[in-house]
Amino acid sequence: MIFSVPASAGETAVLELFTSQGCSSCPPADKLLEKVADQPGIVALSFPVDYWDYLGWRDTLASPAYSARQRGYAERRGDRSVYTPQIVVNGGPHMVGSDARAIAAHLRAASAMPCDVDVKAAGELIEIEIDGDLPEGTKSATVFFLFVDSSETVQIGRGENTGRTITYTNIVRDMRAVGMWKGGKASFSLPASELERMKTDRFAALVQIEERGRPGPILGAAIH
Repeated sequence: MIFSVPASAGETAVLELFTSQGCSSCPPADKLLEKVADQPGIVALSFPVDYWDYLGWRDTLASPAYSARQRGYAERRGDRSVYTPQIVVNGGPHMVGSDARAIAAHLRAASAMPCDVDVKAAGELIEIEIDGDLPEGTKSATVFFLFVDSSETVQIGRGENTGRTITYTNIVRDMRAVGMWKGGKASFSLPASELERMKTDRFAALVQIEERGRPGPILGAAIH
């Protein structure tokens, strides 16, 4: 299925897939994310979680920080709904990560993101440029920089996916807060040498509302 982001929803939509190598339901969602990752207007990201490791296979890409991020979404929503594969759209609604129709419906219904984001390498710096307006009643939003691997193929030796070879797309290897955005035009930067140190081939930026450390609506995003 080809997803599209209509003009009324702005130029960008963010799909966060919470997935696990230890979950037999996840491979269809991983494949779906691979298909849509390069579509215009979509920032598709894989966040491997670690809470299925007890089933007998330690996820080689997972981070407890991403399990905490997923729980933070659930706590903020008040539904405590944590499962894999789960996709969160624009920091808000969630659905089964392999349900292409539900994802497409939420993308069609998405509201316009209030800020434009550009992220690029410029000489010895990586620069994030933001322009737009904060939602009414919001004083600031957190600017995150993400180190991303475009693709990694894993042979799984134990657990529910024993014997399978699965390709993961746009895997987030690290996520760092680099500042606060208070509306209008703003720039943030970090050394380009960090990309070499992290050994990733892509990077992204998210502008996101947080409340007591819990992630909320995403106001803008870009991937390079």
